[in-house]
Amino acid sequence: MANAYDVLAERGFIEQCSDEEGLRQALDAGPVTAYVGFDPTADSLHVGHMLPVMALANLQRCGHRPIALMGGGTGMIGDPSGKTEMRQILTVEDIDANVECIKEQISRFLDFSDDKALCLNNADWLRPLNYIDFLRDIGRHFSVNRMLAAEGYKQRFERGLNFIEFNYQILQSYDFLHLFQTEGNLLQMGGNDQWGNIVAGIDLIRRVEGETAYALTFPLITTSSGAKMGKTAQGAVWLDAKRLSPYDFYQFWINTEDADVERFLKLFTFLPLARIAELNKLEGAQIRQAKEVLAFEVTQLVHGAADAQQARDAARALFAGKGDSDAVPGSEIDATALAEGINVCELFHDVGLCKSRGAARRLIQQGGAYVNDDKVDSHDQVLTNADLRDGVLMLRAGKKRYHRVTVTE
Repeated sequence: MANAYDVLAERGFIEQCSDEEGLRQALDAGPVTAYVGFDPTADSLHVGHMLPVMALANLQRCGHRPIALMGGGTGMIGDPSGKTEMRQILTVEDIDANVECIKEQISRFLDFSDDKALCLNNADWLRPLNYIDFLRDIGRHFSVNRMLAAEGYKQRFERGLNFIEFNYQILQSYDFLHLFQTEGNLLQMGGNDQWGNIVAGIDLIRRVEGETAYALTFPLITTSSGAKMGKTAQGAVWLDAKRLSPYDFYQFWINTEDADVERFLKLFTFLPLARIAELNKLEGAQIRQAKEVLAFEVTQLVHGAADAQQARDAARALFAGKGDSDAVPGSEIDATALAEGINVCELFHDVGLCKSRGAARRLIQQGGAYVNDDKVDSHDQVLTNADLRDGVLMLRAGKKRYHRVTVTE
């Protein structure tokens, strides 16, 4: 079986590693336990979380044991790394509810049967800690000067870093130590902004146990145009179908920039590299075929084969100008309200195609608003039952964003 380090490197997951040769040897020697932490700041993961989840999944496919660590304890503080402002403090009840939602999403990527992977919650060992004992036994190993020099703290220190946030690196390091002691965990992975926190955990393990552990970080994923991966004009690209429909999720991926298709196929699918190389040979209009494969594979991982197929069928139909599909995001409007008339800007805003009525007006002025494939020429236009086609108003913002409005009696 291929060395897991090489698999991750070939697919583009590795930005930094604390000891490349040592980690490669450890991965060759036998099953290695490795973890990634997830902050439960929301009740859903988003596309930005898929990179670490896919890294864990690739490790498991190479015969190793991944741990998805829920931050039910550290989430009570919030990680200051890479943040210019303090995170919103959540209630314990909100954190615990978010943890359960995230666990379910990760289970679509990892096989948790027979302890092949573990889903743990650091609340189990952090919340019961005696603060004085913790400071004496763990806090004494940390240099304040070194912590302040870490890049993750520098940005916040200039704007104001409070004491509770200052403890975050110690708690994350303690997670690494605890998992090393209880699960034999040798490797922590995370985004490159976590480098300082992860290396601090390695140092703590060395000081307390006299043993070696490893750090591996992922690159910050941006598109070829420089935009942050997973961010759109409409907000985050969520994995939860209640927050973002499978169709819109599919559309996000099929709208990938041409230059990013090969890279995203390597990172966000399990397709063999030989197959990806074949897709990368496509040029011109044929590149859409590669984007279709990317969109289908990722949507299938997140939402299942049935939703992925439905989203693909809908996208193909709309791309070919063949009308609407039930897979397109939709909502209902009361028949009485439509009979009385509804302003087109109001409707575009209400269904979520535009963030505000002002944004809807700008969309219309730019020639990007359509109702049933007819361009909207005026922001004063009022839609009524006369505008229905087969009982539907198909709204479109730009070339690719659709919303299907049906009428209820």
